[in-house]
Amino acid sequence: MLTAEIPAMGMARGLRGAGSLWQPLRAAPGLAVCRQKSSVSFLTRPDRPNLAYHRLKGRNPGVIFLPGFNSNMNGQKATALEDFCSSLGHAFVRFDYTGCGSSSGNFEECTTGKWRKDVLSILDELTDGPQILVGSSLGGWLMLHAAIARPDKVAALVGVAVAADHVVTTFKRLPIETQKEIEEKGEWKFPTKYNEEGYYSVTYDFIKEAENHCLLSGPIPITCPVQLIHGMKDSDVPWQISMQVADSRFHPPTRCGLVNVLLTKFVRSLSSTGIPTR
Repeated sequence: MLTAEIPAMGMARGLRGAGSLWQPLRAAPGLAVCRQKSSVSFLTRPDRPNLAYHRLKGRNPGVIFLPGFNSNMNGQKATALEDFCSSLGHAFVRFDYTGCGSSSGNFEECTTGKWRKDVLSILDELTDGPQILVGSSLGGWLMLHAAIARPDKVAALVGVAVAADHVVTTFKRLPIETQKEIEEKGEWKFPTKYNEEGYYSVTYDFIKEAENHCLLSGPIPITCPVQLIHGMKDSDVPWQISMQVADSRFHPPTRCGLVNVLLTKFVRSLSSTGIPTR
């Protein structure tokens, strides 16, 4: 398991954070968890598909979970984080991207850019005050874009197997002949262990559009604290991507629940540093 944090000024890729936010903190032991029962709600957008979401009311900083590629808001990470935020009394939002889960839209017509706009819609329309974004895989890529676009709203980031630029860099590593075949067919199928088919399928247009959102070729203009977690045996998303984003490492805590530990650090530190909670 690789973990990394970017708390200091002047990181090599432009990721910076406030050093005062990094005092050791622990999740309170024995927290009772009782998930609030709620039906799916929908964010109606006049010019874009409606987004399905679950929202837990609570104090700030709030937490938003961004799922991975072809995933949805009912996954284990999303619901576990909801339970954790409930135990702390903090606000939480989980949602489905356009074309995924219970949201409107056609998955085959989706792009990285459209999903980026989904994240910004959730931030702008469903939350108030500072937010901590927790992004898994594709969601980790999108959380970086959200922090760039909404620096006054995004207070901190927690990335789990961040897949920044992954679809583009993986495609470009293919032999030229294979790239041309994919362009002619208009479709690319690549292996995964996360669905029954054993592969994901994206259009060639999806790959080309994603090139507009690549971040790893230069400095990433993010000023909030960032912490990254990545399994070093990850067969879908190489852990080196997180190292490209981070350029630093830190040792994992001795207790379980690493994501919860990181969230506790952010929540308590942000509350104690004078950042408004309303």
